[in-house]
Amino acid sequence: MKLLVVEDEPTLRAQLGTALREAGYAVDEAADGRDALHLGSTEAYDAVVLDLGLPLLDGLSVLQRWRAAGRTMPVLILTARDGWHEKVTGI
Repeated sequence: MKLLVVEDEPTLRAQLGTALREAGYAVDEAADGRDALHLGSTEAYDAVVLDLGLPLLDGLSVLQRWRAAGRTMPVLILTARDGWHEKVTGI
């Protein structure tokens, strides 16, 4: 199973990537929204772990662009945001 982990905080991104690799997954990583958009648009991922608070392009915009392009991989959203609007928009 091929996963994409998108997280701008280096330590958290590394921890997630390491844990998933140790669990047997193939993992690519992106540190910003622009790289995430490119990878998710050009590679076939079985699932994505996506942070919303990303530099260069926010996670909701990345997800909206993937969906508009017909990319239907499951996405697990990571966020420290507490606003209901952003949570609902992500769903």
